[in-house]
Parts: sequence; C-alpha cells; structure tokens
Amino acid sequence: MSPESSHRAAETARPSPADASTDRLKFNGDNTFQRELRRRVEALFKHSGQKQRDDARLYRKTAIILATFAVSYVLLVFFAATWWQGLLLSIVLGVATAQIGFNIQHDAGHQAYSERRWINKCMAMTLDLVGGSSYVWHWKHAHFHHTYVNIDGYDSDINLGALARFSPQQKHYWHHRWQHLYLWLLYGLTAVSWHLHDDFRDVITGTIGKRRFPRPRGKDLAGFILGKLVFFTLALGLPLLFHSLGAVLLFYAVTAVVAGLQLAMVFQLAHAVEAAAFPSPSEPGRMNTPWAIHQLETTANFSRNSRVITWLVGGLNFQVEHHLFPRISHVHYPAISRVVEATCLEYGVPYHANSSFGAGLASHYRWLRQMGRPQAEPAALVLEPLPES
Repeated sequence: MSPESSHRAAETARPSPADASTDRLKFNGDNTFQRELRRRVEALFKHSGQKQRDDARLYRKTAIILATFAVSYVLLVFFAATWWQGLLLSIVLGVATAQIGFNIQHDAGHQAYSERRWINKCMAMTLDLVGGSSYVWHWKHAHFHHTYVNIDGYDSDINLGALARFSPQQKHYWHHRWQHLYLWLLYGLTAVSWHLHDDFRDVITGTIGKRRFPRPRGKDLAGFILGKLVFFTLALGLPLLFHSLGAVLLFYAVTAVVAGLQLAMVFQLAHAVEAAAFPSPSEPGRMNTPWAIHQLETTANFSRNSRVITWLVGGLNFQVEHHLFPRISHVHYPAISRVVEATCLEYGVPYHANSSFGAGLASHYRWLRQMGRPQAEPAALVLEPLPES
C-alpha cells in the first residue's frame, strides 16, 4: 500500500513533481494493524454520531482566535501610545498568530476543517495572512513531512542544513556540540525566516530542503504573491503610516519571535525527542515497515491530560493521532487517542508520549545534545510510563 493511499495526506489533486516520482519510498509490511485501527475509529464516530469535520467547537474556536488577532492588531497599530502597551499587544498578537497556525490553518491545510473544499481553502489561507504560504506549506508539511516522517533526505522538517543535526544520518559539524544551547535562540527566528526568506527561496529554486516540488503557477502563484503583499502591508506598510520605523520594526520583531518560539517548540516535541526513531530505507526506495507503524515509531505525544494545552496548540500535543488520521479535526484527538493507545497495546505497537510539556522539552534538549556529539547514535531508552487515560 502506498503512503498516499494509506494516510490520504496529499489532500489535493496537484500532480507530484516529475523528477521526484522515481525516488519515492514504498512502505512494506502487513497493514492489518492500520485496517483494524481505522475500523475502530470509524466505529467510534458512528457510535457517537459526531462528524469528523465541521465541528461547532472548531468554528467557535476560530471566531475567538481571529477576533483576538484582529483586536490586538487594531489596538497595537491605532491606539497603543506607550512602549509597554506596544509590548503587551505585540505579545498577544504573537500568541494569536501561532493560534491561527495551530488551530485553523493546520486543520484546513489537511482538509480536516470542513467537508467543503472551499472552506478548507479559505481557512488554509489564514497562513498567508500571517506571513507564511499555504501553497509551500502543503508540499513541505502535508506532503513531504507527513509521508516520510524523520527520514533524512525525504522529510524536510528535520533538515536545517548545517545549522542543526536532528538525525543520526545527518553530517556532524563541530558547532553541533553546542546546538542544545544555541538552537533555542534560533527557534525564535522561525517566523521571521518564513516571512523574509524561506518561502521565497523555495519558490525560486523549486526545492524544499532536498526535495523538488512544482513551483506555483496561475492561481497558486497569484495567491502566493497576493498573500505576501497583504502580509507585508499589515506587518510593516500600514503601521509605518502611524509610527516610526524603529517602533514598527521592534514590535514586528516581538510579535514574530513570540509566534516563532511557539511554532518551533510545539512541532519539535513531536519528532525530535528521544523516543522517536529516525529510520533509513532498508534498500533503495523501500522501507521495511508499514506506513502506520512508521508513524508510531517516529512520533510522540505530550501533555495528553491538559485541556488547556490541547486547546492552545490545536491538539498538536496528540501528534500520534494527527499523523495517523490527518483528515480528522483536532478537536477529536483526545477521544481518538484512547482507541489508538488501546489498539497499540493489543498489537504490541509502540505508543510514545511524554507526560507534560516540560518533559517533552527536556527530552528534546537531551536529543539535541546527543546528536551534537560526534558519531552519536540513538541510545537505549527508558521511557516514562504513559499517563492514565
């Protein structure tokens, strides 16, 4: 079974780049576990009568987040009169920006927000509103990352070039010995890098990491350009009509760093931790595990018992469930997790979870430190017990 049919993560009908079609990976093995897990999750929805998408909770959440974003922006640009007011509103705006990514755009980009394609498209484009590119994100995250999690050369999310070493297969540089210290500072520049560099580089070169992808054309290119124009108008152009250049750049930086830190840390806790595997193809073009098992071996949850964190990060503390069922809205992940964990236990399949956000951060720190050592290889792990469901 191909990765695309296994998880349906390539949510659009866009063709794959021709020169990448010959180096796709095929996941092999018995898919009995995946079929049974899917059957049980479908039965859960049938029994509860809930819809997998178009959930009222998600629409209410969207209204709250977008209202917070709009109000904090208006207050910052038109009413803030002192530095402390600007600082406070910039922080709120940065949090709201990350909330848009976690809760709205992420579901929509995976076609998990609504049954209606046009609603998903509109909600996915909230990423363009806050400085990213929904087109590039589709290929980088929904296509490359979700299909080939933690496989060096295929998953662009673990490729920061010479800046960091996340995988044992990646080249070690002398400065990696300090990556467990300096990367936390660079994480704060995540959003700034998206705004000013990454998307433009990807579109110009036609590559994301080591992978080629089709450059946007026609409506996609127009959407990319329009999105960037709208963002830079909101972030810099309009504020410059009312404030000095120094003030605008300062509060843009605060907003972007607050958003970037949240985005980077939440996503790193899913895959760049001690429990997660970083497998390599068993032979050219082939992985020796089924796709669903691969997702479980390379992914970890955190803070499953915290409703507050679950709300704030858009269910991305349930990354296991998200990777297995990317087209189901995140509001259902807590309920699905009980089914997934029980099925994993029954079939003897790993289910990785850190008990808290702090435990996840500590595990990420230790993994960075381990990968910073020359010739570092994954050590034997003693995982903390899973929290009770």
